[in-house]
Amino acid sequence: MLSRVAMIGVPMDLGGGRRGVDMGPSAIRIAGLEEGLKRLGLSYEDRGNLAVPAPESREPRNPKARFLHEIARTCQRLRVKVERVLEDGAFPVVIGGDHSIAIGTVAAMSSFHFRRNQRIGLIWFDAHGDMNTPDTSPSGNIHGMPCASILGRGAPELVGIGDVVPMVEPRNAVIVGVRDLDQFEREEIKSTGVKVFTMRDIDMWGMNEIMRRALAIATDGTCGFHLSFDMDGTDPSVAPGVGTPVAGGTDLRESHLVMEHAFDSGKLLGLEIAEINPILDERNKTAEFAVQLILSAMGKRII
Repeated sequence: MLSRVAMIGVPMDLGGGRRGVDMGPSAIRIAGLEEGLKRLGLSYEDRGNLAVPAPESREPRNPKARFLHEIARTCQRLRVKVERVLEDGAFPVVIGGDHSIAIGTVAAMSSFHFRRNQRIGLIWFDAHGDMNTPDTSPSGNIHGMPCASILGRGAPELVGIGDVVPMVEPRNAVIVGVRDLDQFEREEIKSTGVKVFTMRDIDMWGMNEIMRRALAIATDGTCGFHLSFDMDGTDPSVAPGVGTPVAGGTDLRESHLVMEHAFDSGKLLGLEIAEINPILDERNKTAEFAVQLILSAMGKRII
């Protein structure tokens, strides 16, 4: 039963082309995460921020995978911190930073359970597929590559951070909320076989049915699943402060329903929130919304 939550901040601002998401962990703290979790009766520990180099202090050596070395090292260190949380029996909540942080988080989750002869599933909530590789990315920005890395595609420095490759079997991975894919991402998605539920699918079937199907995939033969939640999967009207906003995302209640289903499943192993950009936000609206989403994933209910 969920009783202890440990938060790790990862002010990563290396994976994208727009500055500001490094302030995401601070925005979440200011928005009242600790107070909200304690009101739910949960024990809370803030394990601080991982040290991350600033982009202006480094020169990207590989235009096909910008800041690859720095991101790989940061994700390796994040893996260690998340595994310590798991070994302590606490529930990890990782706050970014850009979405490349997920490589380190999922490496920790999969490795921890792999050593116990278990495998994990993954629900990836995002407007984008994040299924590019250095060979397919039009920008070289690694925040567009983490899902591919987790599924065993892309730069060896990222793919091999965990104890097992792929970190998650594609048959147990689901991408939810997609509405913006690069040309070559479509081919990567088809070749891996990962299941994708687009915004059209959500419009047609409703979030309740989409999450029922997603959970069935992520928990099929696994010990549970990790939920990686990019705030740009929600609509800019409810979350304006994100790194790469795309119109037509989930509304407030659809977003909460993702989290509520995750909690109700009893199979949620870890949670991360990525791509909050306070520079583009309106009076910390996006971080405050993110805190409420986290609380829903931790068991908060209307009644």
